[in-house]
Amino acid sequence: MTTTVDFVVAGGGHNSLITAAYLARAGQEVVVLDVRSEAGGGAATEEILTPGFLFDTCSTGQTLIRVNPLLSKDELGLVSEFGLTYIEPDPVAHVVFPDGETFTMWLDVERTIEEIARFSAADAVAYRRMLDEFDEVKGVYSSYRFTPIGYGPSIDEALAAHPAGAIWRRRNVMSAWDVIRREFESRHIQAFMSWMAFMTSQPIDSPGSGYLAYSLVGGRQRSSWSVPLGGSASLPRALVAALEAYGGSVVTDTLVTSLITEEGRCVGVETEDGSEYRARVGVVSSIHVKDLVGMAPAEMWGEGFVYGVDTYDEGLSSFASYYAATEAPQFRSSGPEPIGAVSAGTAPWSEDVIEFGRGLRERRLHRPGTFLLFATPTLVDETRAPAGGHTVKILSLAPYECPDDLGDWDTGKDVLAAEHFQTLRDCAPNLTEEKILAWKAKSPVDIEAGNPHMWRGTIHGGDRGLAYGGPQRPVPGWASHRMPIPGLYQTGATTHPGGSITGGPGRNAAIVILDDLGMSLDSMVAKGGDST
Repeated sequence: MTTTVDFVVAGGGHNSLITAAYLARAGQEVVVLDVRSEAGGGAATEEILTPGFLFDTCSTGQTLIRVNPLLSKDELGLVSEFGLTYIEPDPVAHVVFPDGETFTMWLDVERTIEEIARFSAADAVAYRRMLDEFDEVKGVYSSYRFTPIGYGPSIDEALAAHPAGAIWRRRNVMSAWDVIRREFESRHIQAFMSWMAFMTSQPIDSPGSGYLAYSLVGGRQRSSWSVPLGGSASLPRALVAALEAYGGSVVTDTLVTSLITEEGRCVGVETEDGSEYRARVGVVSSIHVKDLVGMAPAEMWGEGFVYGVDTYDEGLSSFASYYAATEAPQFRSSGPEPIGAVSAGTAPWSEDVIEFGRGLRERRLHRPGTFLLFATPTLVDETRAPAGGHTVKILSLAPYECPDDLGDWDTGKDVLAAEHFQTLRDCAPNLTEEKILAWKAKSPVDIEAGNPHMWRGTIHGGDRGLAYGGPQRPVPGWASHRMPIPGLYQTGATTHPGGSITGGPGRNAAIVILDDLGMSLDSMVAKGGDST
């Protein structure tokens, strides 16, 4: 079977769908191919255990995408026309420290500052100062994140033009830990800030992670750990609805196995069943670059590109477990009553978090530093479970190769999940065994098997340190979404600005492709359709 359209999009994650929807709105005929039964990639909500319990099997929080013009300006009508709705849980987060102390972050900044002051008056002042200072430059970071590489100044150039540029240029290349230990004196507040900064699986001692100490806390202080009503999949479902309304289509359960090239140009893709999808104009891929390079002859990519992909750091692998429960966790708190929180966790001491990150590179688990995020979105969204029921997800990190003390992942994943669940129970004693209806664990190997774009079980598309971010992502010289093979474009988490649910790679790729077509995304959106 052969299908011919203007653009073939290989991969159906949220970024691919965003690119496809903008292209379709501009009048291009577009088809999206996805290996899974429902498009959405990491923005997936699935019934994986007990009927009626809908789990976000990868991403849950979507705070970062809300400042993307895609949503802040509702450029594709996802909010106004296609029903996308966000909830801002309060409290924002709740953590338990190794010594049993607890900390709660609230949407009310004054209430959060009061919590910090319990540990250190100086840190309460420092937190307010951090928020104020980040407010002054957040527009610079947002503009950089949602602008394709080469279409605006570098982050260093943009910060240099800011009145506080000298300070922020230094912070931008520091590590998150360098920032945290300089700004805060309390071991507990340092631990909380480290837990927050590690949310995107970027080691907190990696150069270039400094802004995470500001942006993640700043974003959540403003909009909480935003969750879509109905589950993480509500975002791609709205995108599919928009795409189809603009004349595009999605084909699921379809694995792309190779690129079709003719006369030095990419003209389509071939799928596992032998079908061909041909493109009159171009092919857009969100296939992980580690796999993409094997889909066409090496000489078509060029030595430099192949080397760049070979040395591209895939980042840290994830580990997750899921629980259908009859009760939500109620966490120990500083007050007389326990507290429920959509986003909660254990906040190890910062030195242990650093050692945990280092250990992951060496196929070992530093237990005292284990990062754990407990997600219970059913506290604010009753549509995700039967009456009285709750979904609880424990998200962590683990090496792709099973550590020796766990044997192999086939059995070791249940052992590790049991450790994580016991830690949850220590923090929330109400969640006893009899309140768990069903559960399952996913090792990094399982995560990759469930979605091949999550290469080696990584869910953020690769390390975002200085060597792999911005103009270096995925390969120096090829950061503007155009690939070495003419007719082929790349989007998704391996492109700027990287992983998480930001929609940045998808919108940025659309800007570049429309520019190549002689169109302007901004003009097209303003006029409601095709614009040259």
